[in-house]
Amino acid sequence: MSLTESSGSSQVTADHLAELTDLTAFLYAKLHLQPEVELVVTLVDEAEMEQLHLEWMDLPGATDVMSFPMDQLRPGTAEEPVTEGTLGDIVLCPPVAAAQAEAAGHSLADELCLLTTHGVLHLLGYDHDEPQERAEMFGLQAQLLTEYLGRPAPVPTESDPAPAPPEADRV
Repeated sequence: MSLTESSGSSQVTADHLAELTDLTAFLYAKLHLQPEVELVVTLVDEAEMEQLHLEWMDLPGATDVMSFPMDQLRPGTAEEPVTEGTLGDIVLCPPVAAAQAEAAGHSLADELCLLTTHGVLHLLGYDHDEPQERAEMFGLQAQLLTEYLGRPAPVPTESDPAPAPPEADRV
């Protein structure tokens, strides 16, 4: 996993970055992905996120997270873990995440963990366009975060109901 902090946000600390690295290792273990599976997580500022949001989803304004799947990987199993390939890219926007965290009454660290987990699940083919898909994805997201954090998972921010193209999505 490659993690790049280019948002310039003073709110993002070394502890936040370490937590995202730890969370990703946890998700890889739980979803049976070997360390050789490539993932890029990038934190960007609002201007760059707005540009990506407009380019990929034709929606104005910065969003919290976007996921860009590459090799269309799916979760492995204990018997058959995923041993190679490129999961894709997750792009996070800390200023948007911080505003959502404040509105939801939880920490920026919790919001970044929530968004990263959400992004990884999208990269693995989970979606939330249909009620059954939403229940499955958000249930797994809550289960993974609860186990990782050792306490109830933060409540996700409701997303814009606009459908996303298959190559990009947001919470």
